[in-house]
Amino acid sequence: MLLQPVWSFLLGHSSVLTSPVFPVIFSLGVYLSLCAPYLLLDVLSVRCAWLRRYKLQPHAAADWASLRRCVALTLYNHLIYIFPLTLLHWYVAPARLGPAAPVAVAVAPAVSGVLVQLLACLLLFDFQSFVWHLLHHRVPWLYRHFHKVHHTFPSPSALTTEHSSAWETLSLGFFAAVTPLVLGVHPLSELCFYVVNMYLSVEDHCGYALPWATHRLVPLGLYGGAKHHDLHHLKSTVNFAPYFTHWDRLAGTLCTQD
Repeated sequence: MLLQPVWSFLLGHSSVLTSPVFPVIFSLGVYLSLCAPYLLLDVLSVRCAWLRRYKLQPHAAADWASLRRCVALTLYNHLIYIFPLTLLHWYVAPARLGPAAPVAVAVAPAVSGVLVQLLACLLLFDFQSFVWHLLHHRVPWLYRHFHKVHHTFPSPSALTTEHSSAWETLSLGFFAAVTPLVLGVHPLSELCFYVVNMYLSVEDHCGYALPWATHRLVPLGLYGGAKHHDLHHLKSTVNFAPYFTHWDRLAGTLCTQD
């Protein structure tokens, strides 16, 4: 029952959650909020040597003109592609929350249930992204026309997370949206997945191996994190899974050091 007050509050604002503009505002708001602390680190690391030691590419400095391009492309993809598709989905299959929701949805899951469902979503999304990513590197036409945009910057930073073509933005967004539906998770777990998924993706691209980074907290090298993905941007032929390391290990594409 720990999560029931939170879920009841959200259900009380179901008109906001089911609004056709909510997904875009939520996505942009959460994404930019998650990027902000890392942008502050980029500013501070120019003057702080102790902070630069955590940078994965210490000699790479923030290029603010490039970061503005990243923001512009993110806004463009959301407004030109994601928002119209969100409107279409809202018109064809409107969400049912609040009084119109099924009885089971009105009850919040246990914290343990949310954690299990969250892990299941991350594992499925990780597999989908690994296959998609590997395919776009192994097929030159796909890389050249779609994925190359994301590899514009060999030294990634938080805002380069969503510097990608419309096709890549939409396809990965599709995986993220379909994953909770396929697994049949509770809407609260679905919302948690969206936030955690965005956080892990931003952390992957942040360019820092901080003491509290996710890959340091998960034991046995099961999680790659920022160091794992930074090597992918440097070499482009290794580390295709976004989060966990088991698929790259099985495929022989795992690289753990430069």
